[in-house]
Amino acid sequence: MPFISTILGYDVFNPLEVVPEYTADVGVKKGAKIDYAIVRDGEIQMLIECKKSAGDLRIEHASQLYRYFAVTNARVAVLTNGEVYQFYTDLDAANRMDSKPFLILDMSDIDETLIPELQKLSKDKFDIESVVSAAEELNYIGHLKRNIASLFSEPTEEWVKFLAAKVYEGPITQKVREQFTPLVTKACGQFLSERINDRLKAALGETGTTHVYVSNNDADLASTVTSEEAVDKDLANEDGVITTLVELDGFRVVQAIVCGEVKASRVAHRDAKSYFAILLDDNNRRPIARLHFNRPQKYIGLFDADKTETRHPIESVDEIYAFAEQLRETTRRYAAEQ
Repeated sequence: MPFISTILGYDVFNPLEVVPEYTADVGVKKGAKIDYAIVRDGEIQMLIECKKSAGDLRIEHASQLYRYFAVTNARVAVLTNGEVYQFYTDLDAANRMDSKPFLILDMSDIDETLIPELQKLSKDKFDIESVVSAAEELNYIGHLKRNIASLFSEPTEEWVKFLAAKVYEGPITQKVREQFTPLVTKACGQFLSERINDRLKAALGETGTTHVYVSNNDADLASTVTSEEAVDKDLANEDGVITTLVELDGFRVVQAIVCGEVKASRVAHRDAKSYFAILLDDNNRRPIARLHFNRPQKYIGLFDADKTETRHPIESVDEIYAFAEQLRETTRRYAAEQ
């Protein structure tokens, strides 16, 4: 339900939008139910089947999705274990659910390129025809990316031969392939590291805001910044600033939450020594949230209409979803200023 309400924006308590344990009148065996059905304009548009938390998702375990997809007007079916969401449609044959998903969303490692497509399934920006039209391309791109990732970690003989031929002038013999295999693996690793470092360097910069107080009265963290000049000075000092993977995970969660209010590309992040800032339009006067993840106790900082930051303790990135409405409200407020 958090995914349906927080990410997609549907009211899980409104049966006109979300039907739990949906049962079709015809075409399925008696007693068979689907976990959730998303309704738009009185028609079933999306079916969601939930499996055991963190368990493997296998299409053979989705027999009910197959049956319901065939007897309803749904164009998209979702199979999930709460962490990974697999999206299916009927590319291969009309009204028959494909055996392979066209989109895979991993909440522990969100692919930002998928957020625009996810927006099209949200309540506010629902455009299922556009999603289905793009499904084939998404399917191919997804498979290509996974194959590229596999080639980077375990290059095949064919790929080693292809790359070696670009830089080696002699014949590509078995001995040459054996020589180049570890070189290709090393080159791929260095290439990825350099690209990541470039992105992290680009992410460093300013963020902004004003007064800060702490919601749990932690005296050690109850710091107040009363001038933007002090904030800018803190952000300008890049010495020792390290952007961590958990900060980037938190950014992706916030980005996914607010993507129903603004385009995902408008949500940016900048890092500083004491916090990781999430901004609208990369503008330090429009802070959406701050992540204080540099201590054992993690905090998320949220902003009110006066841009006063309140820090809330959290144990993991997943707990950010509990603040979804506040994050959306802050984003809406900035978007309305334009």
